[in-house]
Amino acid sequence: MNIYVPIIGLMVLAGGFLAVSIALSAVVGPRRYNKAKHDAYECGIEATPQPDGGGRIPVKYYITAMLFIVFDIEIVFLYPWAVSFHQMGLFALVEMVLFIVTVFIAYIYVVRRGGLTWD
Repeated sequence: MNIYVPIIGLMVLAGGFLAVSIALSAVVGPRRYNKAKHDAYECGIEATPQPDGGGRIPVKYYITAMLFIVFDIEIVFLYPWAVSFHQMGLFALVEMVLFIVTVFIAYIYVVRRGGLTWD
């Protein structure tokens, strides 16, 4: 049980910080309520009433989300590789170059198809 004391202590400290932060924001924070703060915000477009069954969402939103995921995954793979580059050697360099070339080909495809142009 003694090995869990630091973990429990850290959890109590984090919970205390959370409670104090929420309480202080309620006490000290500004109270200027207006309609704009309570409206849903979506890409700077004014919200419009949707039909009962839901409305059509442009495919552009999904393409943007997929592009973000592709380039985010690239960074997830590049960071550990950059940290331990010296231990991995030439094989890792070749593999990462192939990976970057593959992602770059996808990027060129997206640019040529107009996936990064905004209306």
